[in-house]
Amino acid sequence: MSDSTTARPVVLDVWCELQCTDCRSALEDLRALRERYGDRLELRLRHFPLDKHKHAFAAAQAAEEAAEQGRGWPFVEAVLARTEDLAAKGEPLLLEVARELGLDAEELDTALIDGRHILIVDADQAEGKAIGVTGTPTYVIDGERLDGGKSQQGLRARIEEIADRLLAEAGAGS
Repeated sequence: MSDSTTARPVVLDVWCELQCTDCRSALEDLRALRERYGDRLELRLRHFPLDKHKHAFAAAQAAEEAAEQGRGWPFVEAVLARTEDLAAKGEPLLLEVARELGLDAEELDTALIDGRHILIVDADQAEGKAIGVTGTPTYVIDGERLDGGKSQQGLRARIEEIADRLLAEAGAGS
């Protein structure tokens, strides 16, 4: 018998690119959402590397490897904090961040070489294009797409409004 009183978290897909300064700016909102909702809100990183950023595709693959090693979000936040360094240094910065976080940097380097996470990044990007993502950050919650690439203004409030409604509906159903 399963416990049906355990509510599923609300899912917020975050279409992000790790060389994007707008995504770096969005971190404050994501931290606030995490703090407010805890495990009632699942933040899912979705990759959308832009052609104009030379190292974004490698950074997305590295983030997937960091997630496999149990440090996905810390890696994402550390790389986003250094978008200019990533533009200048490229893959060596990704390995540097991995070492700083105590990840297996050699394994991360191997993952970049063998391309084991390319399909995940490609699938995220294809899905993003299919639903109309054109820039980053873009959020999707309850089927509603919110474009943060144009402006972050008011987006956190809109996400909270939707999350509160979904959580209230889930609570009423249990």
